[in-house]
Amino acid sequence: MGGAALLQSATLLCFSFFGSVLFLHGQQPGSPPSETATVEAPAQGASPTWDTQKQARFWVFNIPAPRGQICDRNGEPLALQRMGYNLALQFPRPFKFTEVEVNAFVAGEAQKLGELLGRPVTTQPGAALKHYRNRPLLPYILLQNLNAKEQTKIKEAQNANWEVLPFYARHYPQGTLAGHALGYVGRTGKFQDSPVENNESLWPDLEGRAGLEQTFDQLLRGESGQLNVTYNGAGKKASEQVSITPIAGKHVITTLDLSLQRSCEAALAAGTKRGAMVVMDPQNGDILAMASWPPINPNQFVPFISDADYAALTKDKNEPLFPRYSMASYPPGSTFKCFVGLAGLASGKISPTEEYECAPGFQVGDRIFHNWKKTNTGNLNFAEALEQSCNTWFYQAGLKIGANVITDYANSVGFGEKTGIPIPDESPGLIPTDEYMRQKHSVRMVGGQLAMLAIGQGSTEITPLQMAQGMAVLGNGGVLYQSRLVQQIQDITGEVVNAYNVRIKRRIEIPPETQLALRQGMLQVVAGSRGTAHQAKVDKVNVAGKTGTAQWHNNQTVAWFAGFAPAEGPRVAFAVVYEGDPHRNDVHGGSHAAPMVGKVLREYFKNPANIKPVPFKDENGNDIEPAIIQITPRKTDSVPTDSSDQEGVPQEPTPTTPKQTPTPFWKRIFG
Repeated sequence: MGGAALLQSATLLCFSFFGSVLFLHGQQPGSPPSETATVEAPAQGASPTWDTQKQARFWVFNIPAPRGQICDRNGEPLALQRMGYNLALQFPRPFKFTEVEVNAFVAGEAQKLGELLGRPVTTQPGAALKHYRNRPLLPYILLQNLNAKEQTKIKEAQNANWEVLPFYARHYPQGTLAGHALGYVGRTGKFQDSPVENNESLWPDLEGRAGLEQTFDQLLRGESGQLNVTYNGAGKKASEQVSITPIAGKHVITTLDLSLQRSCEAALAAGTKRGAMVVMDPQNGDILAMASWPPINPNQFVPFISDADYAALTKDKNEPLFPRYSMASYPPGSTFKCFVGLAGLASGKISPTEEYECAPGFQVGDRIFHNWKKTNTGNLNFAEALEQSCNTWFYQAGLKIGANVITDYANSVGFGEKTGIPIPDESPGLIPTDEYMRQKHSVRMVGGQLAMLAIGQGSTEITPLQMAQGMAVLGNGGVLYQSRLVQQIQDITGEVVNAYNVRIKRRIEIPPETQLALRQGMLQVVAGSRGTAHQAKVDKVNVAGKTGTAQWHNNQTVAWFAGFAPAEGPRVAFAVVYEGDPHRNDVHGGSHAAPMVGKVLREYFKNPANIKPVPFKDENGNDIEPAIIQITPRKTDSVPTDSSDQEGVPQEPTPTTPKQTPTPFWKRIFG
């Protein structure tokens, strides 16, 4: 329903509400007071307080405004307002019920309703009696949020004591899609049961409790209207008027692409029990898809979620309420090698042709730091080392580059700080500097600590959102855009009242030869003979990416795949995380994370318009034709090609010499 239609229905709704409920039974809105409609004094024991409020001849009621919509970048609705319906009881006139009769009446009607609908209808003890004492003219809500079949059955039953009352309810037409990003709403209060007071709301309003619903709550809510009702000295309605028309809430237009979001969630559903995926436009920082698995369905919170259902969500070991894309920070594993390469190559500490031996182990101090392969694959340059994800190569490179250079470049692409998208909760992650390690762990970021940093292990933590953002920087040539989840705010006429423009946070100087080396290495990860992400290949498109497999808490393995495509001039940057079960040793970035991205990219690049690389710009803003990236054939050596290579979790460093068993003291003395 559009904003204008909702605004119109707001006025109709309040008239309907008061016409069928607030006014005396049988009296219609706008009609003169009925001479025969009288309020008789109730019997002793359940005496309503109406008789004591005859002086309250002018009542003001608030009319909640229709809540604004949340849409994807193409205007597809993700959250909107719908009409909901509650069933309420009208107490028979005159009001002479005793306490026992009130309870019996409500219990009898609840039983009839339950038999009709085929489900139990329960009431809160004492609630009906309190309502009858304080506000007998107003409806008593017995059952909330009727579905269409229930409405039909109730209408056909023609029970004079039942009233079906409309209200505004939130609706999420796409179900679980983007559920974490959207968030959900809750009621601002309960239905009133105390004596009627001025400025009461006709029904409880909604407030955002998570995600975009919470961040933009005040804009989405709109402005309440006002209904004035006048009563004469006998307590009869004399007039009523909508003095202030409610103003519908603003619409939030996101950067999300519904089709791409659907592809990401389908890939996660088929590929993992727990994980997250983010897809961004590297040319402007727009978030095109942002998914966490398992998902939530915001409709489950409409009009409210039961205690049992909420407890089930909170106790679920897979933590469906947890938005992993922004709140879960993981060790990046070998995906971090791309940024170690950026630091070393862009700073001039290493060169693209510089070679180190990819041995099974490398000694740092008194310990041996291991490669994930057991064989020596010879001397490799940067692109070859990235393709094979050679740990021992990066141990050596990291020691030469130095911790400060690595952490500086990591921070420059946005790691270690929140992206700043408009959601309530986001983790900053962690890039452990030398100062941090000295203060937190009383060690220096040198030697073994630096070696672990160079392969994305140790204390380093990055969120999937940050990783996609970092890959966007590599893909676009060094521009860190402000990540953008919301494009603009519109009023009900479609007029833009606030725009969140594309904004550059910083630029990173990346020399052309560094860009080429990074793209070539990341392309070979997917398409090279020794690459670890063959399952992310896409026909006619060069995919640049990097796998990662890291040890996480609770003996869990985290599998990553992150990158951008097309490699020559990317239209999308991406990151996906797969959370393995505890104590599983068969989880790898290439076998578990890369296939999920492959499914999404193959669907995305079915559109021929997406295949063509985005041209870079020179200093004058002119297009630069993307450079053609060639797969570099592996240098001939004795190591055979193996397309099934899967990078594993790095082995713990071991002492350089076996531990010696101390000689017993008696043997030292007596021989």
